[in-house]
Amino acid sequence: MTVNVNDSLHNTNAIVTVDRGVDVVVVDEETPLLYGSSSSSTSPSSSPTRKNQRATPLPKLQIAIVLLLQICEPVCSQSIYPYVNELVSTLDVVKGDEKKVGYYAGLIESLFFATEAMTVLQWSRVSDRVGRKPVLLLGLVGTILSMLSFGLSRTFSALIVSRCLCGLLNGNIGVMKSAMGELTDPTNRAQAFALMPVVWAAGASFGPLLGGSLSRPADRFPEFFGAHFWKEYPYFLPCLATAAFTAIVFVITIIWFKESNPKKTYRRKRATSGSSEATLIDGSYNDSVDGTSGEADGNPLPLRSILTFPVVISVLNYVTLAFLNISVNALMPLFFHMPIAMGGLDLDPVVIGYIMSVYGAGSGLFQILFFVPLVEKFGVRKTFVMSVSTFAPVFMMFPLMSLMAKYWGVGIGVWVLLGVVLSLLFFMDTAYGCIFMYVTASAPNKRSLGATNGLSQTTVSAARAIGPALSTSLYSFSIQYNILGGYAVYAVLAGLSVGALLLADQLPHRLWGEDSQDDSEGDENKR
Repeated sequence: MTVNVNDSLHNTNAIVTVDRGVDVVVVDEETPLLYGSSSSSTSPSSSPTRKNQRATPLPKLQIAIVLLLQICEPVCSQSIYPYVNELVSTLDVVKGDEKKVGYYAGLIESLFFATEAMTVLQWSRVSDRVGRKPVLLLGLVGTILSMLSFGLSRTFSALIVSRCLCGLLNGNIGVMKSAMGELTDPTNRAQAFALMPVVWAAGASFGPLLGGSLSRPADRFPEFFGAHFWKEYPYFLPCLATAAFTAIVFVITIIWFKESNPKKTYRRKRATSGSSEATLIDGSYNDSVDGTSGEADGNPLPLRSILTFPVVISVLNYVTLAFLNISVNALMPLFFHMPIAMGGLDLDPVVIGYIMSVYGAGSGLFQILFFVPLVEKFGVRKTFVMSVSTFAPVFMMFPLMSLMAKYWGVGIGVWVLLGVVLSLLFFMDTAYGCIFMYVTASAPNKRSLGATNGLSQTTVSAARAIGPALSTSLYSFSIQYNILGGYAVYAVLAGLSVGALLLADQLPHRLWGEDSQDDSEGDENKR
């Protein structure tokens, strides 16, 4: 039996569920997730396939569309990397000083994440109220417009405006994770979230390949692109190609993607037999897998109420993971490019491109083959901790490779160590699937899932805006002042890696909500 109780102290209506053999539970919108309940979990928690429960089949078409939406971001954001330095060198802003190219190019690369951090939370909260699909479509439109304007930009200020436009209008990354959480349940979430790092790795490999292959088409393919326009705008073709890809995804989304967070309200009545039946309201119906009551979904909570311990600790781990990862990604091309005497390997740009492609493709393949088995064998927390523990040895490998190159040249020993670094980074990327599951499980209720993912993506975008500039500046500072032989940057980042490992150790052994779900199943089995 369900009874509405007015709580005059908090000015809220509570739901009191009374059932024979079940404790009385009072639940309102401020009830902390950690306290749990004797009824089914009300949070969108996730876990690897639970024992004694068959995995729910994934909605393959909807999951595929979400993954297509996700691949748009790395393709568009990283397709500029092969030619952005050359593009900046042609602008008046550098005034012929090649040393300034890296500074301005780095600013362009960081602006996307900086502006995204300003708006991604707001877009995610909007998606909690109006639905995921409208926000996703708007984000795709913003991406298309920004890429086209980037390709047509002839001044540094125009490039800045186009990248800021992309970040301001694109709140899709947080909304996509919310949609993924709503399309899955605790029995199949590990399989679905394992695909997200794979798709990102594929986009991170395909984007630079597309940008480098299609830049300056008048020089590369004069028989097809000999018109004056392509000479005037030599970098418009890769931007047009990525915009066209995004437009195709836009059409697919608008036709086939089904709203995963409808605004309709559902009420659910508990039948006397112990099973539940749903009552249809406003012409829509949605029966949850776990029988969670419609009221349990709640309303979107204010930001202050979302800042619970589960949310904060999950987001902090996500931030440290993203910061360290993007620091590695920024350091690797710089380390490969710099002369051996300045702590690098002095590799050819073509070789650097091959190495980065192997990193992206290998990481995606590793996730496909090993993510789910690792989570099923060790659990989400242990897999995450093991993945984060790879950062410290990765950073310490860089000075070892540098020293070997200085004494014996870039020989077999350097390549072996580089292979070890890439292998560790393949394993490191499994941390993303794990922390996505923690962030999803930490949401106070389902209607606040978008705001929770938006909050996490806001802070992560800020970290990704800071990480590249900070790590590369530390590299130059270490070399310029010969701090720790020029290797101080690696010592600093390795120290931060140890701090990240200590933070990862604060995560619970089980995802939030699992205990209450298992307790509820145990009570049902006892009856």
